[in-house]
Parts: sequence; C-alpha cells; structure tokens
Amino acid sequence: ISIVFHVEMNPAPGYLYLTATHVIFVDNAPDTRKETWILHSQISTIEKQATTATGCPLLIRCKNFQIIQLIIPQERDCHDVYISLIRLAKPVKYEELYCFSFNPKLDKEEREQGWMLIDLSEEYKRMGLPDNYWQLSDVNRDYRVCDSYPTELYVPKSATAHIIVGSSKFRSRRRFPALSYYHKDNHASICRSSQPLSGFSARCLEDEQMLQAIRKANPGSDFIYVVDTRPKLNAMANRAAGKGYENEDNYSNIKFQFIGIENIHVMRNSLQKMLEVCELKSPSMSDFLWGLENSGWLRHIKAIMDAGIFIAKAVAEEGASVLVHCSDGWDRTAQVCSVASLLLDPHYRTLKGFMVIFNTLFCRYGNLDGDPKEISPVIDQFIECVWQLMEQFPCAFEFNERFLIHIQHHIYSCQFGNFLCNSQKERGELKIQERTYSLWAHLWKHRADYLNPLFRADHSQTQGSLHLRTPPSNFMYKFWSGMYNRFEKGMQPRQSVTDYLMAVKEESQQLEEELEALEERLEKIQKFQLNCSRVKNKQSEPSRHAEFSTSDNSTANTPQDYSANLKSFPSRSPSQGDEDSALILTQDNLKSSDPDLSANSDQESGVEDLSCRSPSAGERAPSEDSGKDRDSDEAVFLAA
Repeated sequence: ISIVFHVEMNPAPGYLYLTATHVIFVDNAPDTRKETWILHSQISTIEKQATTATGCPLLIRCKNFQIIQLIIPQERDCHDVYISLIRLAKPVKYEELYCFSFNPKLDKEEREQGWMLIDLSEEYKRMGLPDNYWQLSDVNRDYRVCDSYPTELYVPKSATAHIIVGSSKFRSRRRFPALSYYHKDNHASICRSSQPLSGFSARCLEDEQMLQAIRKANPGSDFIYVVDTRPKLNAMANRAAGKGYENEDNYSNIKFQFIGIENIHVMRNSLQKMLEVCELKSPSMSDFLWGLENSGWLRHIKAIMDAGIFIAKAVAEEGASVLVHCSDGWDRTAQVCSVASLLLDPHYRTLKGFMVIFNTLFCRYGNLDGDPKEISPVIDQFIECVWQLMEQFPCAFEFNERFLIHIQHHIYSCQFGNFLCNSQKERGELKIQERTYSLWAHLWKHRADYLNPLFRADHSQTQGSLHLRTPPSNFMYKFWSGMYNRFEKGMQPRQSVTDYLMAVKEESQQLEEELEALEERLEKIQKFQLNCSRVKNKQSEPSRHAEFSTSDNSTANTPQDYSANLKSFPSRSPSQGDEDSALILTQDNLKSSDPDLSANSDQESGVEDLSCRSPSAGERAPSEDSGKDRDSDEAVFLAA
C-alpha cells in the first residue's frame, strides 16, 4: 500500500508491507531506500484516527516505546491494515510467535550450546551449595507440589517433604518458601514465597516449621525478616478473602516489615501517564516535570529500590535471612529479590551473571493475547532499577546501558525463546530449547558492544556489596531518556556519554597496539643499523692496512653501496603496504602512526560521529606515501 510514514516527526512517502511476522515500511526515495521493520509482537496498541484531507491516520505504539504514525490515502485500505494488525499483534498460541520461525542459520549443536551458556546448577555451586544447611530437594518432581515452580529447588536441610507439602497448601498458588539467593559469607539467605492463607485466625503448623527451618539454616542470626512488599492496607484487605500475611503471634523469631509497592494496576496506569508526558510536543520544562511527578513513576521505582536496599542491608550488615512475598509470589517479589541480589553479589553485575538473574527470578511475561488488566511493566521497572544503580555506581557494572535496552527490546520481540511461557513446566511442554534459540548466546557473541568502559575488576565498586553513598530517601532518581525517548531524534545529546567513552577506550587501545607494533619495528631498525655499522667497520679495516687507498675506493660507503644490502633483506608481500617502509623509518618518522592501522581503527571503533581518532589518521595520497617511504629509506642508509 502506498502511504505516508510519520516516525520521529519526519514524514516520508513509501510503501507498506505486512508479512506473517513484520510490518515493513520502505521509503521510496531513490537515494535512500530506507526500510523500517517492526515485529508484530512489539506492537502494544493500534489506534485508527479520524480521516483527514491527506488520508486516514493509523497510530502504532510499540512496547519498546517507539511511536509510528501511518497516513494511508484510502480509508478502506486503512481499515484492512488496522484489522490485520489487530490480529497479528495479539497471537493466541505460542507457535504463532516469531521465535518459532526465526532461523539464524545455526546448526543443532550451536543452538544447544547457546542454551547451555547459563547453567543454574553451576550458579548454585558458585553460591556454595549444597552445604551443611541447604540441600537440593526433588519434592516438586513432575511439578506435583507447585506447577509454577521448577522441579529442583534448594530448601533448608531440616525441612522435610512433609513440612514442604504442608507449607505449600497454606500458601497462595502453593508457592512455598524456596531459596532465591544464598550469601555464603555469613549463611544469610533470601527466600521467596506467596502470601499465606491465614485470613484473620487460620494457622498452619508446617508453614511455621518451614520458617523456623529457614532461621535455623543461618546459625549467625536468631531471627528472620518477613518482608511483605505490598502496602499494609492491601495486605489487610486480602485477609477478608482468607489470605493476608503472617501472624507474629504464631510465628516465633520473625520480624515483620511492610514495604508498600503498589499493585500491577497502579503501575500500569503510572506508566501510561509517564508515556503521555513523553509524547508531548515541545513541552515546557515545568509542564514536563509536573507531568512526570504526577505520573508517580519515579516514586514507584523508589519503592522497589527501597525494598531491595532493605533486604540487602539485612543480609550483608545484620546477617539475617529474609523471606519475601507479595500476593502470589511473582512480580513484586521477583523485582525486589533481583535488586537485592545485584546489591549483594558482584557476580550479578557482570554480563553473564546478569543473564542468570532472568533465568532464576522471572517467569511471567504475558506474550499471548489475554486480559489487558493483567499486564504490568514489572520487567521494565526492574531494568530501570538496574539503570538507576548504574548511574549511582558507574564503575560497578560490566555492562552498559545498551545491554539493558537490547534485553528490554527482545523481551517483547519474541525473537528468542528465553521469555516465553509462565513457568518451567510450560517451557518443557513446548520444547522451547529444542525449537527456538537463546538470546543470551546472541548477546554473548556480541558482548564487545555491551561492555562498560568505566568497569574495572579491581575497582572498589566491583568488590562485595554496594553501599549507597546517601540514604535511600536522598537517592537521586533520574528520568531515563535513553529508554523512553530513544527514538526521538530531536533529543540532545545525540550520543550518550557511555558511547563516547567506549569509542575513546577503543581508540586508546588501538593506539596502544600501534605503539607496541612501532616499538617492535624500531628495535628491528636499530638492529639493522647496528649490522650495517659492523659491515662498514669491517670494510674500512683493509683500507687502513693499505695506508689509505686511492680516491676510487673512498666511495665504498655511499648509500648506493648499501642499497645492494637491502635486496638481501627479507622481502614482504605487496599487501603489507607501508609495513616495508615502516621497517626502516627514522626516529623522527616514528612520531606519526601507521596510516593503515589508523584506517583500521576508524572501522573498528564503530562510531562515525566522533573526532577522537588519532592525529596520525590524516589522509595522504598513496603516491605521496611511497615517496616519503623512499626518502626514509635513504635517510636510514645515510645515518648508517
């Protein structure tokens, strides 16, 4: 269909194509022929607007916060596209998702190796498990206790199968307390569960014994924290439905703590208000700040961070174990446990360690068409919490902002199988690992693009737990324009500071490699000059014994004579270019680097809009280079 395509405020005429997996717009300008591809699974909402004199507008909002407006000349064509996109953007079966047709041309062995990149059993070994206090339990074999839990879970050694099963029956969705993170330095742990079915007076002996088993698994503390991530009013309201929270009269040696993270409905509305602020056309600063404050988005981010900070301090500073739950034990519980793990363990602040976070803590992604009221920006909030920490601790994380943005993009793209289904059971039934590819292998292959140039393994921020320099109440939360406005080309600066630093680091590394290569060449030159001097001395000795020969022999040490020696020097292939001349450069010529290496550094840096390249990268015609090389050849012989 011939249409006008509006994206980033730049209208362009072209053609629209709908495939089974993508919406494709092709700019019909002959000099550009730009293509824009949008996966159907990335589409969040589609709005058909009132017809105007130019055509019928169609507004598409994407889950990666891209906004596109199509102006289709014919209303009938617009309606057909609208109906088609409504259906394509809301798959009803997993097999309709892109990952089942995506083929990166890898063989079976490569696909299997990609899924083996993250091994959870190795992760537990890294944490020091099993040990004298925790053991791997198969009580959930065949998902017979809880179908949303994995088959293998770590539980306290004193927790018998009878205790575990009894506790599961007393917890919502049978999600009993299970280990999430183990701090082997002091044996403190973080466990997750759902809310108890306590109501106003109900109790369960097995559940009480389960919490005591968690306490006993930490010999360094005589109590555990029970953290309810919900606002207290919400938890109390759940009591009327027979659920609620633990009664401290029944559970001994526990300290209860409410955090106050709002439910998914509040979060969804908050995100919508924040995005409306981002869509304002040329807003004043006061309007933007007022809208951002009114959305409450950063307050919700702060609440999640406060919970993670509280848990991390309890584990690292008090040496106490923590049980975390909300209503059903996913969403909010996953967020705060992940933030706490990042604060406690530097391994999770590396590329591979951060991948483990998603494999162990998250399970609900909502890929299929369903109740829109159950959709919540849980993942987006967690990723933003990580970015906020990166802003506070710029040297602590091995990965950069681009890494987080690409993960967020692929969570919703459904191009890879990592974020499908709501449980390990569903993934096994669909044979995800046999039929799709892993995102982690793709990101690991291109890990050079995701490295933080400020990260240093020996830096104090990369050792042990992270401690905020200011109290949580004074933590400076920022608006993440790199995520929510990344498709707005009018935003300044056009290039992030991290990208600039990355380019400078790459350029510096390449210059260091150049310097090392030139030092090696200088050493060869000096050896060559030394050999020439020895030859000259040997040739001069016979003339002295002959009581100075005639003037015909006095020209024996001219450059022309030494040029014969050059023919016997090891020759190089023509493809090596300036390396031949570099071998016989004088000391003055070594002040400028090899133009071939400079050209390579331009290509490898991957940043075209930076002027941080080596001054040696000046442009010279090939004929001029060769002339200078001949001059430098002669200069060496004269010096010799």
